[in-house]
Amino acid sequence: HTNNNKKDLRMKVGKLITAASVALLAGCINAADTSQSSLGFFVTSVGSGKGADLGGLAGADALCQKLGASAGAGARVWRAYLSTQPSAGVPPVNARDRIGRGPWVNAKGVTIAQSVADLHGDTSKLTKETALTEQGAVVNGRVDKPNMHDILTGSQPDGTAFPGGEDRTCSNWTSSTTGSAIVGHHDRMGLTDTAPARSWNSSHPTKACSQEALISTGGNGYLYCFAAR
Repeated sequence: HTNNNKKDLRMKVGKLITAASVALLAGCINAADTSQSSLGFFVTSVGSGKGADLGGLAGADALCQKLGASAGAGARVWRAYLSTQPSAGVPPVNARDRIGRGPWVNAKGVTIAQSVADLHGDTSKLTKETALTEQGAVVNGRVDKPNMHDILTGSQPDGTAFPGGEDRTCSNWTSSTTGSAIVGHHDRMGLTDTAPARSWNSSHPTKACSQEALISTGGNGYLYCFAAR
């Protein structure tokens, strides 16, 4: 009887330890899920592969959604920070109107901005150290090789679209040949210390729209992605 009692006790203790381990593991998983789902901003770790031809806004949003999902935040609605210009009777789209209301948190839990106004104001915390990829990696800046600090936006400093006429969006993100696109510098660095060189969203136009052209001016076809919801 004594041996049976010891055996029963060992079985009960074993079951308790197993149950406790499962509960602890579940708690860790839930904590990780909560952390990942708070992700609200990132720079894409890859581009379209076709320069500034992103497949329009829909294609760019799909890339953001895919990468957000790969980081465990696929339940959120992701939007690319891109503007489009008026064309053939279609009104323009402002990047600032696409990204929700904030606040936005990067992969390390740092708040980039509290609101749209904050994002486009002097208090924005978007820098090379905080403009991380969906996996939390730092993106090469001007002082790195290769330089990848040009981020496609097609936007004016306040996040609004450019008027029609001169191409500032590579034919509204459908061209990998002719045209040009406005980029920002995620590291807030440029050839000079002027405002455009320091702008995260409206620094200068690209030479053209191909992947080679984007690389030649210090980019790699990357985008800013924000969780709109």
